[in-house]
Amino acid sequence: MQPAPLITTSAELLHALDRLAPADFVALDTEFMRESTYFPKLCLVQIAAPTADGTDVICALIDPLAVPDLQPLWDFLNDRVRIKVLHAARQDLEVLSVAMRGALNGPIFDTQIAAALLGEPAQIGYGALVASRLGQQLEKGHTRTDWSRRPLSPEQLQYAEDDVRYLVPLYLNLRDALETAGRTQWLYEETHELEQPGLHRTEPEAAWKRLKGLDRLRPEQRATAKLLAHWREETAVKHDKPRGWILADDALREIAERLPANTQELESVRSVPPGIVKRRGEELLALITRGREQGASEPAWNVPPRPDPQQLAMVTKLMNIARSTAEALQISPEILATRRDVEQLVFSRRTERLGAGWRKDVIGDRLIAKLQEN
Repeated sequence: MQPAPLITTSAELLHALDRLAPADFVALDTEFMRESTYFPKLCLVQIAAPTADGTDVICALIDPLAVPDLQPLWDFLNDRVRIKVLHAARQDLEVLSVAMRGALNGPIFDTQIAAALLGEPAQIGYGALVASRLGQQLEKGHTRTDWSRRPLSPEQLQYAEDDVRYLVPLYLNLRDALETAGRTQWLYEETHELEQPGLHRTEPEAAWKRLKGLDRLRPEQRATAKLLAHWREETAVKHDKPRGWILADDALREIAERLPANTQELESVRSVPPGIVKRRGEELLALITRGREQGASEPAWNVPPRPDPQQLAMVTKLMNIARSTAEALQISPEILATRRDVEQLVFSRRTERLGAGWRKDVIGDRLIAKLQEN
């Protein structure tokens, strides 16, 4: 079977969207590159929908590097009249949010989440899920393709088309199974957060939260690490380069620990390449100076107390309840209640996920009641 032709003009795009428009859902996937950039570069958009009689699938392969005006595509995808079906949607939604300059409107049906609500492994891959639910084996030969290169071969286009073609029957399969199990609302509660505008970006002032081990640093070291992380994120965004190309994590950490006071001391930091010192040395030294000054006002690091044996025993008890409940419901244990969820409940007597939505009724109230008995 020949893959759908690559859409490269505005007229072709409008024709494809007209053909897809009658469907109440569309399958969606993207191909992109981000190895040498901060922002992912959208290279291909694949959309599929069932034909009007439901006997076949319409596929459109859209070249965002060639089509001069993609606004009709964004308007089509943002229309809440149709469901958007994706697998492991977060990465594709991040890519689309950059290209669209805003979050994609729902409703969103994530087949990976749907599968977990039906007992499949929480992180099941697309190929494995298609094989499990549809009995179809997919090719894996183009997972590392440079999708920015043109022309794309027929084999590449076929691989890209398969990524959405089988999402159509997969959605129908999972949708019907969720409806039978009474879990459709659970799915849309889970995917609603995927529409949040801030989900796919890191604000520079919060970039330090990505760093590990800050609790082991002195106040002036911690203040410096935060400033370096903020500067690195802003610089990466400004120049559209990976943050590790601006300053690697180990270099950032070592600078914060050693707090070099001049160029010679900065050059002696082994993890910092000479080129960074030459190009960015003055900026780094200025940040270190500010970090030293701000150390006195750096808030104390709030290290949670070590849990006592009784608390650890309660975590084990509640996790056993959660696992047995998941087994009875034939649902992935990770999606019902993670160990982190249970530890938060036991250690701090609060819960973000277990006390709201479908989890509250299924497991949350029961775990909270068991905790209050002790």
